[in-house]
Amino acid sequence: MHHFYKSALLILLLLPTVGQSQAPEKWTSCDIHEALEKLNFLGSVLYVAAHPDDENTRMISYLANERKARTAYLSLTRGDGGQNLIGTELKELLGVLRTQELLEARKIDGGQQFFSRANDFGYSKHPDETLEIWNREEVLSDVVWTIRKFRPDVVINRFDHDSAGRTHGHHTSSAVLSYEAFDMVGKRSVYPEQLQYVKPWSPRRLYFNTSWWFYGSREKFEKADKTGFVSVDIGTYYPCMGKSNTEIASESRSMHKCQGMGNTGTRGSRQEYLQLLKGDMPDSDSDIFEGINTTWSRVKGGENVQVIIDKIIREYSFVDPAASIKDLVKARKLIDKISDSHWRQIKLAEIDQIILSCAGVFVEAKADESTANPGETIDLDIEYINRSQTPIVLKKVSIEPALFDTTMNELLEFNQSYLLTKTVKLPEELGITSPYWLTKEGELGMYNVEDQQLRGLPETPKATQVSWLLSISGVEIPVTKDIIYKYNDPAIGEVYQPFEVIPEYSVGIAKEVYLFTESPTKELNVRVKAFKPNASGELTLDLPKGWSCEPTTYPFEIKQKGAQKDFTFTIRAPKAQSAVIIKPVVNADGRRYTDELIEVDYDHISRQMVVMPAQAKLVKIDLQRKGNLIGYIMGAGDKIPDQLQEVGYEVEMITLDDFPSDLSKYDAIISGIRAYNVLDDIKYYQDRLMQYVYDGGTYLSQYTTSRRKKIDQVGPYPINISRFRVSDEFAEVRILEPDHPVFNTPNKISQADFEGWVQERGLYFADEWAPEYTALLSSNDKGEDPRDGGLLIAQYGKGYHIHSGYSWFRELPAGVPGAFRLFTNLISVGN
Repeated sequence: MHHFYKSALLILLLLPTVGQSQAPEKWTSCDIHEALEKLNFLGSVLYVAAHPDDENTRMISYLANERKARTAYLSLTRGDGGQNLIGTELKELLGVLRTQELLEARKIDGGQQFFSRANDFGYSKHPDETLEIWNREEVLSDVVWTIRKFRPDVVINRFDHDSAGRTHGHHTSSAVLSYEAFDMVGKRSVYPEQLQYVKPWSPRRLYFNTSWWFYGSREKFEKADKTGFVSVDIGTYYPCMGKSNTEIASESRSMHKCQGMGNTGTRGSRQEYLQLLKGDMPDSDSDIFEGINTTWSRVKGGENVQVIIDKIIREYSFVDPAASIKDLVKARKLIDKISDSHWRQIKLAEIDQIILSCAGVFVEAKADESTANPGETIDLDIEYINRSQTPIVLKKVSIEPALFDTTMNELLEFNQSYLLTKTVKLPEELGITSPYWLTKEGELGMYNVEDQQLRGLPETPKATQVSWLLSISGVEIPVTKDIIYKYNDPAIGEVYQPFEVIPEYSVGIAKEVYLFTESPTKELNVRVKAFKPNASGELTLDLPKGWSCEPTTYPFEIKQKGAQKDFTFTIRAPKAQSAVIIKPVVNADGRRYTDELIEVDYDHISRQMVVMPAQAKLVKIDLQRKGNLIGYIMGAGDKIPDQLQEVGYEVEMITLDDFPSDLSKYDAIISGIRAYNVLDDIKYYQDRLMQYVYDGGTYLSQYTTSRRKKIDQVGPYPINISRFRVSDEFAEVRILEPDHPVFNTPNKISQADFEGWVQERGLYFADEWAPEYTALLSSNDKGEDPRDGGLLIAQYGKGYHIHSGYSWFRELPAGVPGAFRLFTNLISVGN
């Protein structure tokens, strides 16, 4: 959502828990009891789909909370190719945002989260295309890796592996790869390089989480043969939580805010269906684990653990959880001796958390600032407290990586808060905490992650942590926490943020695209930000051949840490048409800094610091325009107003809260992407907009989805919005009306103007429209019928209404010359 200089804007979503995504988890007595029951269940489920928000949160919540199973969701992509309803992040930054939304969803429904290296490159109509762009073998290896690492008894696909061409190619591909991996993960000959970290593993069953939607209607599904189906009622009510499972699932799904997935909770019985694809069919038609040993007898020596935990659950006191500590310590000693390393590690972590929660132990390590550089000195406040009568001894405290380690042997008195303050210097070679999948340049369909042990992780492990070693009733329990930063907001109270290790300099260009049309020169603004005191260096531009700038170098000094300075270069373009990438460079302390530090910061996620290459696109094109003042109604969020200003237009944002009384001053009005989906009140102003057209104005409405429209008609005459799209950015575009002014004034449009497009041609084209509309363009993906409803124009009174499904919101920020030329013609048509 970076705008000017790509710095993050804090979007207030009116949530009551601002900044609480980093707040420590504080268990209630009910939470402890639920964890005890989970401790007694030794079974795992992996849910597999393609994107964030593909997962069935009802099923994940049911498996995690009702069945007490270890439950994880493997999303093959991070959703980089989607749209954004709450900000302007797209592509990699959108993937960062959606990753965090998934993690917040899992905090609610109790699941874990994994990813593959596949990049969501946009809509795909067939798995063959998807798997070619993704690199089938590499993504398949990631699915195998995740199964071997997580070791699920049951794998559940969200989509049908036999649905090629009938749904999103990513969806089908996720099921295809899971289906293939099921038979491969147990073979040592398959991806043997993984076996230095994991062992072969064979899940017991593979299911497809089907529903009436996959059959076309509820009636067809009711009549379908359900042999081989397991049906579970996921409408469970949890008294300790005061919620039904479906309410929890709705809260979880509502975390996908950037995709508009807000969900209203429901209550009552609800059936979910699982169709067996591979493995043995359980005798029970309502239990996916039937016949799978999920008790402690699953592991050698586990029977004795079962006896103790059964006793603890029976005798558990909700008013005095600490009374269970003595028996919990006994159980922990037994768990520590079991030979199954997989379950030993998992259950030790679970029981340690239970013991600490029963004792009311709180530990935290807070830095004095939210960020630091490698080699910088930081102050830490290390807090710990025992809020039970159980004797607890703090044996030692250590700060990683190898910054501090001391033996304490300190008895923690009941309810006495302890604070240890330490000053430590971070290592010079310490890595920055940016998303690991973005640190190296990838390909169209794949992120580049060389470290096998990083693959699949939802986020980068923190490089700095604090560990406490506590002795409770003679058993030593380690506790490790990431270092955090927190502060008090007068209106909100305690606000948590992650502590981040960042580079010493950030350099960024004000705009993503600079157009050179009427003048050969243009001013380019660069911002240098220093994250160290008394910084100094030189700023230059890495310019391609044929382009020049004045001055060539700026020396700079920035005294205060966190301060910034702006610099203006005058760029001179070549005479010939050209489109190039320009990069700023800071030379300081014998190093080159070419990256920008971008914040992705929303109330519902943990703040993210993303380090990405700083660059902008310079485009020299022959571009003429008509008109001057444009009114823009922002919809879901896009950057087109910025690009129109680059063309030379004056852009005035039109808000529905302060709708202009006189629209006649505008040479054209444009509604942003999905405006008719997200602006509830736009229906009250539609007549005004149509009157503006009738009186001689030009109104361009951009794509809207076929569902959740706030109004029946986006224009003066009927247009039926379909789900048709052209996902291949290289698909031929045919000009249907070559003599129309749109293709001739003020710029002559040719086939060359459709070259260099990115991600797609367009989406949600119309499939039917009134005869008053003229279809201007036609395009289609391979093997499909022509899609003529992507660009429609109709004269209404003295003016024009244009409706377009072509993806201007992607093409203009990408600096596609032909997209600028045609979009300018659309705006100019009435002038």
